[in-house]
Amino acid sequence: MRLRMLEKKVCIVLVLAAAVIVSIAPATEQKDLKQPVAWKVKPLAQDFVKIFESPSPKDVYCYSPGLARCPNGRLVATMDIGGRGAAKLPGIKRGKTMLRGKVFTSDDHGKTWAHRTNFPFWHARPFVAGYSLYVLGQAGDLKVIRSDDWGETWSEPAALTKGQKWHQAPCNVCYANGCVYLVMERRMTNKIRTWPVGEMAPVLMRGKIGEDLTKRENWTFASELVFREIVSDDDVDYFGVPFFKVDPLKGKLMAPHRGCAPMGWLETNVVQFVDPDHYWYDPKGKTFHLWMRAHTGGTGYASIAKVVEDDDGRMTTMLETVPSGKKALWLPCPGGQMKFHILYDEKTKLYWLLSSQATDSMTRVDRLPSNRYNLPNNERHRLQLHFSKNCVDWCFAGLVAVGGSVSQGRHYASMIIDGDDLHILSRSGDAKAKNAHDGNFISFHTVKNFRDLVY
Repeated sequence: MRLRMLEKKVCIVLVLAAAVIVSIAPATEQKDLKQPVAWKVKPLAQDFVKIFESPSPKDVYCYSPGLARCPNGRLVATMDIGGRGAAKLPGIKRGKTMLRGKVFTSDDHGKTWAHRTNFPFWHARPFVAGYSLYVLGQAGDLKVIRSDDWGETWSEPAALTKGQKWHQAPCNVCYANGCVYLVMERRMTNKIRTWPVGEMAPVLMRGKIGEDLTKRENWTFASELVFREIVSDDDVDYFGVPFFKVDPLKGKLMAPHRGCAPMGWLETNVVQFVDPDHYWYDPKGKTFHLWMRAHTGGTGYASIAKVVEDDDGRMTTMLETVPSGKKALWLPCPGGQMKFHILYDEKTKLYWLLSSQATDSMTRVDRLPSNRYNLPNNERHRLQLHFSKNCVDWCFAGLVAVGGSVSQGRHYASMIIDGDDLHILSRSGDAKAKNAHDGNFISFHTVKNFRDLVY
């Protein structure tokens, strides 16, 4: 009798355990993106509006989503297209010039969008400075356009540099001291034969609000700090950085179609600490921290540096230190291995982090499924949201959106605050996408009443 009762209890426990496992395990393939199957943590903004969709997903790709909000409430979205088929699209080629970038606007909080113009550069972000709206990116050199009617009409592109090589995904902007601050990355040398993130220098740019920011003389550029001049593979140990041993100039092919470049940093956000209790608070308001995607082959770290403004207005880039005097090059950051976006909310006094969630970076490279893009740390189909009071300790706020499989991206996103809501623009894909990296549409998502997520 006792044995039967024990067996019955065991069966009940096993049934309950199985139910729990089913309730928390996501389906590996989802046919309907709007209804993820059996998610314990329900995505905050799975529904979306498509702003642009590729007419040819296998050779025309959607990149670089950027968002801004105008003083009149209008939303502005930017993106660019790439791939071999892009040149064949109508309206893209003007003589020898490729108009890869696009501007869209919405006057109903993102429900509907109107295409406004195309522009001949990429990696661009929109931002407001005074009574003007700008879009700044690169086509080798830095390029910018301006609108004085919140996106209705636009100036001709103006160059801010000549003969240089720049890079940067659309990350955040910071407003302080009557100026707008943002980062573009300059490639300083030409020695790395593969993805050159080790040769990048994040350059903080300062533009005075009210001046014409299509003119070079109205910008101040910080000094350059190049990753490969700071650290090499042999400088660090005990952190598992770098994850793979590669040639410092050529990288290494880890498996067919899966290469690893040398270590580096890229895709930089700018942060200013306003809490007097923070170790890195500057009471003069002249210090800006750079939070960057850390390319180490692993997950969970961001690279950091800082820029200090001198009394004469010059800006110097350097590494930060902790109280022991040790330099801080990497800090814990959920999703720091992929492009992320940091936004400071004045109402909550919190920093919000939008990033890619890594779920499995420890599978051997040669054993990855064929639909996983590139290296094990390169998952791109799950957008997550965190908040923090100090940019070091992050609290999970929720999953934002999830692709139907590991090859259907929700990544490289940008975000803005609109009243009580958080708007998000994502580089996305569905079953027609070539892979998780080369998505076939740009999606707009809204997290309603996002501040209610704070605990």
